[in-house]
Amino acid sequence: LLGRAGSRDALHRVQRWWARGVTRSLKIRLDLTGLEQIDRGESYVVTPPHEGFADALALLHLPLKLCFVARDELFTWRLLGPVLRDTGQIEVFPEQGRRSYRQMLCTARSVFHAGESLVIFPQGSILGIETDFLPGSFALARALRRPILPVALTGGHRVWEHPYTPRLRYGQRMSLRVLAPVPVEEVLAATADDLRRRVQRDMKEAALSATMAPPRRFVPASDGYWDGYAYRIDPRFADLAAEIARHRGQGSPMPVQDCDAVVPHAQDAG
Repeated sequence: LLGRAGSRDALHRVQRWWARGVTRSLKIRLDLTGLEQIDRGESYVVTPPHEGFADALALLHLPLKLCFVARDELFTWRLLGPVLRDTGQIEVFPEQGRRSYRQMLCTARSVFHAGESLVIFPQGSILGIETDFLPGSFALARALRRPILPVALTGGHRVWEHPYTPRLRYGQRMSLRVLAPVPVEEVLAATADDLRRRVQRDMKEAALSATMAPPRRFVPASDGYWDGYAYRIDPRFADLAAEIARHRGQGSPMPVQDCDAVVPHAQDAG
């Protein structure tokens, strides 16, 4: 109702209240660090890794007004879809390619104009920490001249690992660590791919450290290869990248394109 009425400030307060309540109900042990890095009056492109639906519960603990980018299929879900639409989350259509990215770029302008921050999951999948970041979210930050807020986020897959299992687990540990923001000056001075590599390196180093909850790992033997689903493996996980390349019949993993040279596809925008 608040979303339909356009009461954005009240909506964000209720969303944060709801996220805290669900976190307590699920007995999630949430480690929050680095909140002092956030300028509460700033509008960021927030770039966390993605493990599952519990990620939103953790992210809504940030002292920011958040708007999320979500794939179109989620908007077709019977209960979730109306909530996403009424609360003004951004829908992307991976099959429409560049057209969808241009639509998201236009919509994102209004998000930042309203003083909100935009959450884009740069992996574009929930397969695991080994999935390579895609450059679309960083190209968007450059196009709209917004700072980037890297957020390392792990453990969400242990709460609800949809679609791998329907089981909901209580009492799991999640970790959220806010890393140093990338200011607008540095965003504009680098290419989207340079930003992608920098943020990915820092975020995965944090996620794989012993101080955070263990991240989800991609194991094709049990998870499947997800043929027909667009994703890339981070080359630093060389053994897995080679396995996926062999499965796909490729000689080497697919390279990541520079978004300064081409307009990214919608799925590359998270």
